[in-house]
Amino acid sequence: MSYCTRLERGNLSGVSDSVLDAIARALRLDEAERSHLYDLARTANTTPRTRRRPVKQQIRPGVQSLLDAMTEAPAFVRNGRLDILAANQLGQALYAPAFDNPDRPVNLARFCFLDRRADDLYPEWDDAANTTVALLRTEAGRDPYDKALSDLVGELATRSDDFRTRWAAHNVRLHHTGVKHFQHPVAGRLGLAFEAMPLPAAPGLTLTAYSATAGTPSGDALRLLASWAVTSTPADTSADQRRDAAGRVVLAAGALTPVLMPAWKPVNDHAATGPGRTSPGR
Repeated sequence: MSYCTRLERGNLSGVSDSVLDAIARALRLDEAERSHLYDLARTANTTPRTRRRPVKQQIRPGVQSLLDAMTEAPAFVRNGRLDILAANQLGQALYAPAFDNPDRPVNLARFCFLDRRADDLYPEWDDAANTTVALLRTEAGRDPYDKALSDLVGELATRSDDFRTRWAAHNVRLHHTGVKHFQHPVAGRLGLAFEAMPLPAAPGLTLTAYSATAGTPSGDALRLLASWAVTSTPADTSADQRRDAAGRVVLAAGALTPVLMPAWKPVNDHAATGPGRTSPGR
């Protein structure tokens, strides 16, 4: 009985793999929940450590070249905190409202919960929000000593009631494949299949790519988005562009704003959130 009580209180120190397997079977845990349980047990069985600042994650030139070669598929590389560390031109176009904010790196969790434009870009906002929190919760179990992750969770919990409520649910999720829906301000509605692929040579980084079947409404919208991305991106390194240390062109905020549509205005953090951000319609 005392052993069961210890497990119920979250004390997994010294628990064997066979016991964890039995718990997973009894609770009918899915793959994400089972992995999270093992991550928690691994943490409980290691010497406690202080919060650490993560080593800056670098994108290898070969990965950037792969992204740039994907001209018909929006694609980006993110870490477990949902920072976008690299993206191709079409990926930046798809997430143009997020890239319109000057803060770098673009963080998809902050965008989802602290920027009202996320309500427009994600027509199924509740699902996007639930997935975002579940991914962060999964990462917290995998790397509980990441100070940047703890700071991000603390910031979101302080500034967003929506985030705080979802974080308290303790849901976890693996996000390897599926369909994500967008309502893009230029291309309109898109339902894009995605594949999220961990990069074996860069632990902790994931490459996500989107696609749509040719001839479908989403396929046509994706072609429109690609055309807009090309024609709306300046060809020189003017004020709309900058180069990183490797000499690659990186679009600055507002670089993808087209001539024939109203420019997106950066949303002030306080104006975007207010006390416990709640958007109309939710």
